[in-house]
Amino acid sequence: MRHALALAIACTACLGASSQASAVRFDANRAFADLKHMVDIGPRPSGSPAIEQTQAYIRAQLTAAGLKPEDQAFDVDTPVGRLHMVNIRATLPGQTSGSGRIVIGGHYDTKRFTAFRFVGANDGASSAAFLLELARALKGRANPLPIELLFLDGEEATLPDWGTTDHTYGSRYYVQQARQAGRLADIRAFILVDMIADRKLDISREEKSTPWLTDAIWSAARRLNRPEFLEQSTPIEDDHDEFLDAGVESVDIIDLDYPNAWHEETDDLQHVSARSLQAVGDVLLAALPAIETRLK
Repeated sequence: MRHALALAIACTACLGASSQASAVRFDANRAFADLKHMVDIGPRPSGSPAIEQTQAYIRAQLTAAGLKPEDQAFDVDTPVGRLHMVNIRATLPGQTSGSGRIVIGGHYDTKRFTAFRFVGANDGASSAAFLLELARALKGRANPLPIELLFLDGEEATLPDWGTTDHTYGSRYYVQQARQAGRLADIRAFILVDMIADRKLDISREEKSTPWLTDAIWSAARRLNRPEFLEQSTPIEDDHDEFLDAGVESVDIIDLDYPNAWHEETDDLQHVSARSLQAVGDVLLAALPAIETRLK
């Protein structure tokens, strides 16, 4: 009940910021254009020339939005050999300093397949496109806390099956580096987006996610009458696990119900929609004031 009371107080406080919130707009058409550009590059597994093209595109779009992209490059041993990976991050300044930051992240790599051409319109491109548009939407906003946008490499397993450690390479490295630098506590909350452009969007609560963060987002969805956010819950292994295991409050916004397209050749432009990106963008922007109030 303590979490519910805190959330109610936060929601009341965020009403005072309604004029600012209404001025912040997520443009799903621009996000979909980003998604399409990445799909046009083709399969983008970690360590490939195609993912290097994707990295260049992400950096260029962040720079055009007025942000400064920073690479976090690393080399890692995988079941298919040693691969070079790059997390890309950019930070929107906050009104307060010394209070840490909110990190909103998603992966941009695609799963490695040899039997067919996998372009990952939903699984990889949707989260990266979402973050690029979020950069544009939040650039002129007065953010109470700094907001870091984190493009994660190496979420996908290099082998067909999700192994014990053959996955979430980028998030694991990011968390390790923050811990080694003694800066893990600076990450006040981690919000993960993944597979959010499915034409038939059904986002369940992720069971392991921090309850108050999940409640803040789903409360915003109810206020906006977004039926895509379901009340049922399910456990999902994803990049947020690395943060949760390190004690960082985290939530995963993901639609894993992607029949006939998840990790299939059919994860293409015909199976994704700008409307779904808009739904998630509207809900997350509406939830931010309550999340920020809770963390102040």
